[in-house]
Amino acid sequence: MASEGFRPLDEKSLVEYIKATPSLSSKLGNELDDLQIKEVGDGNLNFVYIVSSPSGSFVAKQALPYIRCIGESWPMTKERAYFEAVTLKEHGRLCPGHVLEVYHFDRVMSLIGMHYLEPPHIILRKGLIAGIEYPLLAERISEYMARTLFFTSLPHRTTMEHKRAVAEFCGNVELCRLTEQVVFSDPYKVSPHKRWTSPYLDHDVEAVREDNALKLEVAELKSMAQALIHGDLHTGSVMVTSDSTQVIDPEFAFYGPMGFDIGAFVGNLILAFFAQDGHADQENDRKGYRFFIPTKEPRIVEVAHVEDFESITDTGNRADCERRALDFAKMLMKERRKFQGIAEVVSAIHELHS
Repeated sequence: MASEGFRPLDEKSLVEYIKATPSLSSKLGNELDDLQIKEVGDGNLNFVYIVSSPSGSFVAKQALPYIRCIGESWPMTKERAYFEAVTLKEHGRLCPGHVLEVYHFDRVMSLIGMHYLEPPHIILRKGLIAGIEYPLLAERISEYMARTLFFTSLPHRTTMEHKRAVAEFCGNVELCRLTEQVVFSDPYKVSPHKRWTSPYLDHDVEAVREDNALKLEVAELKSMAQALIHGDLHTGSVMVTSDSTQVIDPEFAFYGPMGFDIGAFVGNLILAFFAQDGHADQENDRKGYRFFIPTKEPRIVEVAHVEDFESITDTGNRADCERRALDFAKMLMKERRKFQGIAEVVSAIHELHS
């Protein structure tokens, strides 16, 4: 199939592709006459399909040569699928209990076939919005970050191994550029791709654009090729049950600062904390759940917003929650040196909320 060149696959053409690809058809027990195919992607970047037969299942993910949620006006290299597949394999080798197994990768078609996480697995962000507690989450995600960050860094590798790996992932430059633009640049300037809860946050967004001290702190965070980081480790990139934690979607992977993954994940927990007021009701005020969550300011003015806030139907209430998160994020970035540990950060969160 690869010799035919790249083409986007729909449900019909995906079936034909599977029939011609033994590494995928074997995962379905070679029972290909009654395949069930369902698209489940969030629509931001890729096509994602769940493929199932009576004898098996897998996920097929295909990268497109543009950002899907914007269209062909914003081109995006489909080579990101290669770096995602490489990262899944490397991180899976280092932490096999918490990373999806790759069954098949086609570089020409930019297509990955991988393990399907069956229900009751759900996206962590949706679980946090629903107020579900995951008692093993902290331990499992900490193990994932500790193993993947340490074993792909210089303290473990030789200098030559590390330099070769860094050089290879320089090929993921477009995704790195997108990360830099969306996380480190656009929130701090006028941008046609930026949106927020207007008019409620207009003044707050203007204040961010005019905050030169904040911009200096942001600039300091844009260096250091320390380890092979996930690059987009938010609560939408983790699937969970009460006893399972699985990291997905490392297409933004690159060699960068270890703190990027750690900060992205913890930052998303902080966002979930500040969103709880918007999800509270008479039956559940979410006060107890707030203490479970904390055991990212840019996301409030980004292209793709977080569901934690977007799912709050009352616009004024949503803006209040976003403003509190924005204020805390600015403080955390500008005063981060005064915090000696995560316990102090958690205390500061509760102080701001009280």
